[in-house]
Amino acid sequence: MRLIVISGRSGSGKSTALNLLEDEGFYCIDNLPVALLPALVEESRSDDFRAFRGTAVCIDARNAWKDLENFGAILASLGESVESEVLFLDAGRDTLIQRYSETRRKHPLTSETTPLPEAIDRERVLLEPISANASLVLDSSQTTIYELRDTIKQRLLGAESGGMSIQVQSFGFKRGVPVDADLVFDVRMLPNPHWSKELRGKTGLDQPVREFLEGHEMTGELLRDICHYLDNWLPRYRESNRSYMTIAVGCTGGQHRSVYLADRIHQHCRERYQSVDIRHRELQ
Repeated sequence: MRLIVISGRSGSGKSTALNLLEDEGFYCIDNLPVALLPALVEESRSDDFRAFRGTAVCIDARNAWKDLENFGAILASLGESVESEVLFLDAGRDTLIQRYSETRRKHPLTSETTPLPEAIDRERVLLEPISANASLVLDSSQTTIYELRDTIKQRLLGAESGGMSIQVQSFGFKRGVPVDADLVFDVRMLPNPHWSKELRGKTGLDQPVREFLEGHEMTGELLRDICHYLDNWLPRYRESNRSYMTIAVGCTGGQHRSVYLADRIHQHCRERYQSVDIRHRELQ
């Protein structure tokens, strides 16, 4: 049976993920006590669950602390017949504070003595045993609900055939490395189109920028080296039962060099793997 555990800090998109999986034919339960996971798995083996694609549960910080601390052991006790995956959603502290301020909802850990920023920090600590066992970590700081739904659908359901779901992502170092990156390639050594007045307002998807970068021999050399590395090592990750891989390509601003290289790497991987997605973080 397939079991997907959804967790993460409040406001990061757990409800969005659970609703998506329900729409996709999963039997879904919100706010399940961790200690009840083994009983749920046994129940899910009954004929009543045959109509569902799998079971998805949302686990949050309202669980007993000792149960959260034992999450890894509880998950391991489910047995090899359970195809379990853990999706951990998160977002930046400032983003979570802003979301709560906009919606005026109450954070589950706030109280008269615990303000919102402290509750958000405490929640991250409480959920560390789950994040440490995560199969896939997604940062929703810079995604809309619709983009998050699309990403979760592609990453979680795109790998159902037993292959590996790959996301290639461009980003700018000035806004930080993506928290969900598995492999990070720094391409800031390439000539920067930003310093060309004619190219500054364009992106790595525009032909003039592509021609500029392709006009430098080191661009092709770097692309060949990265693709050679991926050809050698992605199959090893897949052989080790890795279901998800995020390849992050970064330059200074995330507009030109990283976008171009990520696009070329995406094309290269699509020729070799079934489920490959691309995201240009700074172009969203």
